[in-house]
Amino acid sequence: MVLTPSTMLPLGTKAPNFSLPNVDGSTVSLADCEGAKALLVIFMCNHCPYVIHVAPEVARLAKEYQAKGVAVVGINSNDASSHPADSPEQMVHEVENRGYTFPYLYDETQEVAKAYRAACTPDFYVFDADHRLVYRGQLDGSRPNSGVPLTGKDLRAALDAVLADHPVSTDQKPSIGCNIKWQAGGEPDYF
Repeated sequence: MVLTPSTMLPLGTKAPNFSLPNVDGSTVSLADCEGAKALLVIFMCNHCPYVIHVAPEVARLAKEYQAKGVAVVGINSNDASSHPADSPEQMVHEVENRGYTFPYLYDETQEVAKAYRAACTPDFYVFDADHRLVYRGQLDGSRPNSGVPLTGKDLRAALDAVLADHPVSTDQKPSIGCNIKWQAGGEPDYF
């Protein structure tokens, strides 16, 4: 397991477009998130121990903030040919087992991950109502086997600020997790 931090995409970046298949067979795009008070994009997968660790809090947080008008999407960009646990078929089971209430999309070409400069799982991005990046970083300070409880405090603080129309603190800590499993020869040049 290679520990990889977020690339910390520059704040103010406009949300890159996406149109990807959801586990329910529909296609979800950035345009489907128009009108939301904020947009949370999570690069995640099924097998990463860091995602497994935060999954219960991600499920709780997403459900809570969706009720407040936040659009939430999860995106799996891992190469399923080398990591079959991250296949679209397994993603369906992951949604069922975790109780995710948000679209869980598959980025087979990995182009969306590259557009977001995603590096790890999990990698969290919060965009305001105009789809400008206001937060990229960790869920909170908890890591597997750290003894630090999951609270989602960093991500919650960013979402609460956006919803209250307050500035989001620029003191943001990168998320840490497993590297995205790139297709052979497809690793991006931003590392």
